[in-house]
Amino acid sequence: MRRALVTVAALALAAGCSQGGDDSTTDGDGSAPTETATAGTSGPAPEVIGTVATGLEVPWGVAFLPDGDAVVTERDSARVLTISGPDHTVTEVGTIGEAAPQGEGGLLGVAVSPSYDEDHTLYFYVSSDSDNRIVTAVLEDGRLGPTTPILTGIPLGGIHDGGRLAFGPDGMLYASTGETGDGEIAQDRDSLGGKILRLTPEGEPAPGNPFDSEVWSLGHRNVQGLAFADDQLWASEFGQNTFDELNRIDAGANYGWPTYEGTGGTADGYTDPLATWSTDVASPSGLAYLDEALWMAALRGNRLWKIPVNADQSAGQPEAYFVGEYGRMRTVVAAPDGNLWVTTSNRDGRGDPADDDDQILLVSPGA
Repeated sequence: MRRALVTVAALALAAGCSQGGDDSTTDGDGSAPTETATAGTSGPAPEVIGTVATGLEVPWGVAFLPDGDAVVTERDSARVLTISGPDHTVTEVGTIGEAAPQGEGGLLGVAVSPSYDEDHTLYFYVSSDSDNRIVTAVLEDGRLGPTTPILTGIPLGGIHDGGRLAFGPDGMLYASTGETGDGEIAQDRDSLGGKILRLTPEGEPAPGNPFDSEVWSLGHRNVQGLAFADDQLWASEFGQNTFDELNRIDAGANYGWPTYEGTGGTADGYTDPLATWSTDVASPSGLAYLDEALWMAALRGNRLWKIPVNADQSAGQPEAYFVGEYGRMRTVVAAPDGNLWVTTSNRDGRGDPADDDDQILLVSPGA
């Protein structure tokens, strides 16, 4: 069945996150999206063509191994799962012992080593009882080995912990962090909070970083989505009460939080987002790039956004799909077969879970 599509008449539409975390209550600029049963201007509508897994507990990170199997993290249970084969067999391969789930923290993002065929190494973003940190562990013979911290001391909070990990085309590890509810640290270059970090696979500041530290960009509130469109990094970011953001990330750029939420900061030397949404239709978490578009999962918005990426790396008109059909959508990743995997997050304390939640949905992009 064709799901509803919301087309947005302007880029200045989106949703946000209140001081309490993933959700917000104000309506931003008051623009009203309209619903239609037809595809958007960017092409055919995506469709949910199956279910990869059900009965999960807040699946947060998803990454694919070279053989096509997936690694999935559960935020609140600290379990690491693999999903393998055409039947999508779910297997628990271990837990991350130092994870101390509370609030929005716990076992968050996961990334696969670019040299996985040789080193079998996975990277995890973990909220411990004292900090957020990045750890590695080896997956071998179906079991996860002990963890090794490679970066510690990322600020920890009950809210705004960031948590997404992604290896870039340059072989470096990118990590998003939150400002834990303290906006001032987003502007502090000496703090790892409210930043996007760029690291070597060993956890050191990557060569060419703009401030001779781990920091790649600053002035972020709570980035939970990272995706590369070719060589260009993009990030989805929770706003506070007015605007959520889609940002094109450049080295050394300052994205304005807490002075600016949404656009308007360029006169003061800040970098504006390429798209914003009023706070009742997004709360953006995961972000993926597929078929010349960014796909953004919305928590409070209960939908999947498609944002075409133009040849000049600008953002086209956003389109929303599956509005209200599956509840809160947390993570979206491009699968090796050309489809999308989209996780629900209805068991995270802010949703209304169905009997089969949380799920991973198999979505054909419709291109």
